[in-house]
Amino acid sequence: MSTFNFNGGNITNSHIGDQGHVVNHGTDSAAVLRIAEQLVDRMRGENPTLVPQAQVIQGELVQAGEEGRAANRGRIRAALETITLGVGAGSGGLALAEQLKHALGL
Repeated sequence: MSTFNFNGGNITNSHIGDQGHVVNHGTDSAAVLRIAEQLVDRMRGENPTLVPQAQVIQGELVQAGEEGRAANRGRIRAALETITLGVGAGSGGLALAEQLKHALGL
């Protein structure tokens, strides 16, 4: 029988998903922040009315990083839902919103 070291051996409740399955979203905070920045830029071109929602996401990620705390998932989730409803199907903005949802495990 073989074993492997998952997440440095540091398994917490945030890694355990529905029905007790182990979930590793592989989030890299720098990569997630880059996606959030791209989302703000994309919203400026695709749908300027949604820029404030994209900035909420970016701001929450930056502030959480500066304060050394977890990002407020509820706040991010609400902003992502608003963006998802407001952008067109197949748009770059929708793709970036979906990437953020996946990366953050939302």
